[in-house]
Amino acid sequence: MKSLKWLLILSLFIIPLANVSERTASAAGVSDQLVLQVNSNVMVHNGAMWKSAQPLTAVKGSTFVALSAIAPRFGYVLSFDSVKKESIATSSTHVLRFKFGSTIVYIDNKPINVTAPYLLKGSLMIPLRTWAQLTDSKLTVAGGKVTLAWNVFKLPTANFDVQPKEIYAGETNVTYVDQSTSPSGQPLVDERWDGKLDMFPNPGTYTITRQVQDALGQWSDPFSVTIEVKAPNQAPVADFTTEKQQYRIGEDVLYTDLSTDDENAIVRRTWTGNDKAFFEAGDKTVTLEVEDRHGLTHQVTKTITVTNEVLYTRDEYARLKTAVGDKFTIDGASVLKFQSLSYKIQNEDAQLVRSNSPETLIQEGIAYDSQISGQVRFMFHNVNKIGYPVKMYLIATNNNSSAVNVSTSSFGMGGPDKFVENTGKLSTIRYLSSLLANPTPKWKSIAPGKSEILLDDISKVTIKQDDAISAYGDVYADQELEYRVVVAAVGKDPIASLSSLSIMERDGKHVRGTFNNANRTIEMPDILGNQAQLIRLGDPTIDTILNGIDEVTGKLELNLGNYGVLYHLRLPHVAPHTLIAINPRGGFYTGGFVVNGQVVAVSNTSILKDNTEAAVLYRTGDSEESVDIVFTPSSGSNLPIAMMFLPLPALRY
Repeated sequence: MKSLKWLLILSLFIIPLANVSERTASAAGVSDQLVLQVNSNVMVHNGAMWKSAQPLTAVKGSTFVALSAIAPRFGYVLSFDSVKKESIATSSTHVLRFKFGSTIVYIDNKPINVTAPYLLKGSLMIPLRTWAQLTDSKLTVAGGKVTLAWNVFKLPTANFDVQPKEIYAGETNVTYVDQSTSPSGQPLVDERWDGKLDMFPNPGTYTITRQVQDALGQWSDPFSVTIEVKAPNQAPVADFTTEKQQYRIGEDVLYTDLSTDDENAIVRRTWTGNDKAFFEAGDKTVTLEVEDRHGLTHQVTKTITVTNEVLYTRDEYARLKTAVGDKFTIDGASVLKFQSLSYKIQNEDAQLVRSNSPETLIQEGIAYDSQISGQVRFMFHNVNKIGYPVKMYLIATNNNSSAVNVSTSSFGMGGPDKFVENTGKLSTIRYLSSLLANPTPKWKSIAPGKSEILLDDISKVTIKQDDAISAYGDVYADQELEYRVVVAAVGKDPIASLSSLSIMERDGKHVRGTFNNANRTIEMPDILGNQAQLIRLGDPTIDTILNGIDEVTGKLELNLGNYGVLYHLRLPHVAPHTLIAINPRGGFYTGGFVVNGQVVAVSNTSILKDNTEAAVLYRTGDSEESVDIVFTPSSGSNLPIAMMFLPLPALRY
């Protein structure tokens, strides 16, 4: 055992072959490099030659090197633990422990499985790959030559971005955004560019290359960006044509836009004077201006001539040509001269809860409280003037001794929006669309004494100061529930707050209440449209006001305007070539109608501002038709409205 101890101690020494000073390796980015040869005891460390006690030896597919030879080259100091019989290599960063015949090597007391070291003529031979692994070295083998490289400097990375993305020859000032990095932490001290220009004079494809150097003198690999330089942007060219130069009064003018742009990037077309038809004779000036995405514009003006010959008058043209859902001008006074038709209303058993008073919310609280069972339509219409954002909730409370099953189905909401007419219009259109879709009811069970939020879409939105909201929702309960319309600050738990919230006072102008017979059917058995006719809707002298009760006060309530009432007009005999249109008689009006299963907005792009405007709902064809119309008066709009049946002019060519 003493002889083995001395053999291990002797293995810690290495014999220099030549006194040559160490030099930095020539390989780029490498601080240390050691070259060995299989079956040779000569090592070359950064150009200096050293002699190992034993040659580099291959045994059973593994290559072994004397620990005493390689450890000092890596800056390790060797020692021997006589108790554990371990050779110890210590550096400033790691402690390595090797033991003859053991397949376990320790690095900083962490075990690693390796090929077992062995003794060769008194030298402890360790697997070369194990050493490379422990010292984070790069090992390469070429023939019988083995190279270890460590303390490898990480080269800097040259990177940059060229801006802007679109570059035009002779126009665009190009900037280069530095995105280079230095993983070694060394500062970048120099750079090389190839192809870099601040402005490119000619269109074409250009490659720009950059290298950077760090403070250690290391150059990055080249990094290149290829850019496409476009020809200078040209202004668009505005142009259009009409199929002829002369038109009759009331004749369709077809405009064909022929405008072009070098990038096919026209972003705006502005027409002036391009009426669909003209109703006065003379020369008409039409202008088209186009703009490309760079802001360059061009315009062209052309003249067409309108003769004295009349194809259609303005009124005839509007009746015949205005698209469904669009509006046209009309002599409001002339509408009163149309034959006004009476009708009979058939009330249907349907429940309505209208929560619209106070319309302007000035405090948190309970806007309405109702106890009801069965099918009910809820209507909400309010404006937030409280001074801070709030949310609105429909809360159902089960005061029974058994669970109540409740479902929600058709729903439509408009807003929140600063413009009250928008909320009324959109809520009406969306509710009618939902009725057509006939959604599958969503059910939930409410346990005795519990409360649940219904119509979740309402409470999902925040109603900011001065915003309005309108909504319709259908609810069914198989037993009586207490429904409360709650307004609470954002973030407040509405159910937990129920006991502390007070009932809001009515505003004395608007309506809240529970109403029966909230569906109405109107049947007009006579032929409509052989002459100009109208029926008045929302006129209390004909369309009687629905009465109900304010369940909060117990007082009789009149549903002024019959908002929330669902009307169904059955018109089995509408004459051929008849226009059905809506004309407001009480101020502006907007909303929606379902006509033969299709939702029609009033109007597609705006509102009917007064009785000088009308919106097209439907036109019959060459034969008599049956027309069904469903609607509910739009919140925020004015009543009454006139539904007109107007004969269409004959087609002329």
